[in-house]
Amino acid sequence: MIPFLDLHKINDRFRNQFHEILSESLKESQFILGKSVTKFENEFSDYCGAKYCVGTGNGLDALTLILKGYIELGQLNEGDKVLVPANTFIATILSVIHSGLIPVFSEPDRDSYNISSKAIKSILNEEIKAIIVVHLYGQLADVETIKKMVDKKNILLIEDAAQAHGASCEMGRAGNLADAGAFSFYPSKNLGALGDGGAVVTNDLQLINVVRKLSNYGSEKKYQNKIVGFNSRLDGLQASFLSIKLKSLNKDNERRQEIAKMYLREIKNSKIKLPSYNNSNDHVFYAFVVEVEDRVQFSQYLDRNEIGWLVHYPIPPHKQEALKVYSKLNLPITEKIHQRVISLPISPIMTNAEVKSVIDALNTY
Repeated sequence: MIPFLDLHKINDRFRNQFHEILSESLKESQFILGKSVTKFENEFSDYCGAKYCVGTGNGLDALTLILKGYIELGQLNEGDKVLVPANTFIATILSVIHSGLIPVFSEPDRDSYNISSKAIKSILNEEIKAIIVVHLYGQLADVETIKKMVDKKNILLIEDAAQAHGASCEMGRAGNLADAGAFSFYPSKNLGALGDGGAVVTNDLQLINVVRKLSNYGSEKKYQNKIVGFNSRLDGLQASFLSIKLKSLNKDNERRQEIAKMYLREIKNSKIKLPSYNNSNDHVFYAFVVEVEDRVQFSQYLDRNEIGWLVHYPIPPHKQEALKVYSKLNLPITEKIHQRVISLPISPIMTNAEVKSVIDALNTY
């Protein structure tokens, strides 16, 4: 059996270091915030090429805190409209709703699955005060084009980089391509914790100071609350684990890219639509997503061949019961993608023999 993702093997590489960190953590007994969080925040901001980073409880909170931070600063107001990709995980949309803002859905580019700059251009108007771009599956959205659209219109540009740790282009790395970036460190991510975690990255000192307060009950000093805040802090132990794993992120991303290139070079089956990739570092392959006409039949075939799979994502956000108010939106491209996509195994610990087995199975489908 080739698992979709073997988290045990991925993390077992760091077992001894994790045990050492756990022992140190028990000895110090600084379980909330503290020097391990500050250390990782500095390391991750440096890695992204940004000035500031604040650790958060998870990726959804990171994105919500950015939006709430801009509201506190008066750069957004409750009821403002935020342009979002229709083709994304629901968390992107939830962050907008939780912030008292209104999501405006935009269709994806058919090849990259990311938000389409052409679609944005047709929708953009003076009511839209911010755009969230999602680097879906680990591939950078067309930030350069979108940034040119918004720079002269005083529209905030925010990255949902939850799946794109380390992806880069000429402008820089994910998280440092716009006004602010949000990351998730959910265990399956390219940089994953051993629990939940997230981060906000930005070059905006005012924003980062507000986000830091918001994430800690609205407080800078214990028991003194300046604003109405939340409890969303990166756990100290998780921060230490992430510091260890960050050192291997580039190498792990390179291995993901190697596997993707093998798939793209050797899978030859007209029934399977392969992802678009230009062999650059703008894609770090959090997921290797293909399209098929009959996903049920294809998934059953993979099961028979003992190949793990997952669907990112079976139901588009606007068709979820939680967002039924948006269910009548006309988003045919998004809906077609969600009906057809399926993700194949890809991770830094996959062997070439396992990759070859996946390729052979897909070529005989």
